[in-house]
Amino acid sequence: MVITCWGSRGSIPVSGKEYIKYGGDTTCMTIHTDSDDIIIVDAGTGIRRLGNHLIDQGRYHYNFLLTHGHWDHLMGFPFFKPLFLRRTEIHMHRAPFHKKFMQSMFSKVMAPPNFPVRYSDLKARIVWQEGHPAEFKIGSATVVPIPISHPNSGKGYKFIENGKTFVFITDNELGFVHPGGLPFEEYVAFCTGADLLIHDGEYTPDEYARLVEWGHSSYTDVLDLAFRAGVKRLGLFHLNQERTDDQVDDIVERCREIIARKGKTLECFAVGRDMTFTL
Repeated sequence: MVITCWGSRGSIPVSGKEYIKYGGDTTCMTIHTDSDDIIIVDAGTGIRRLGNHLIDQGRYHYNFLLTHGHWDHLMGFPFFKPLFLRRTEIHMHRAPFHKKFMQSMFSKVMAPPNFPVRYSDLKARIVWQEGHPAEFKIGSATVVPIPISHPNSGKGYKFIENGKTFVFITDNELGFVHPGGLPFEEYVAFCTGADLLIHDGEYTPDEYARLVEWGHSSYTDVLDLAFRAGVKRLGLFHLNQERTDDQVDDIVERCREIIARKGKTLECFAVGRDMTFTL
């Protein structure tokens, strides 16, 4: 599978010379499976560039997953150009949200006075797949959801294909259990042995001490998760909207110092726009 990041910023998109390296778009990821299926995760502002890319590539059939319904994960949806083309077909996997959750989220985004074009006016064919409570298949990939510990709840996902595992868990607070969330040990079990883990690592430890219950993790907690789960590569995600490229690099350097001090071989980096990973 080939994993691409189209946006990794948290809360709100940002722009400026201090955000060039990691980008300013909010969450959007793609997984291109060996069966040539395209899986889109979240519709943050990164989905705008993704839509342009897909049209350029002549690709119009996609699968879509949503982690949760907060604004930064939805705000790019109306600017996804394939939605306005009749040849587009999108399989929306509700998994494992209740029946009308995703429809209501997107229709609210595209409703007056929020947006001039209504959801009902989209030309693309949108196919709503029934919810999957445990695991399900998209082409050659197996997808396993897990509840996240975050206000208003949501899901993270594990993607398994040809013996390789990618885990994507954003907006997840490892230091506090929100309603519907899970204790730390459950996330360790879920991530165990992953070839690539991309996880919310928005805060420094000092920041987290002031922001407990805000729904995001400190990078030290994420490192602990990666160590205990024995993952091979760790990508820090949901980069704070105020964090410049240099400041993100400082956090990565601190993580690498901790890894070296503990004698671990974990590869750690911050996830930025257009980064691609092949498993």
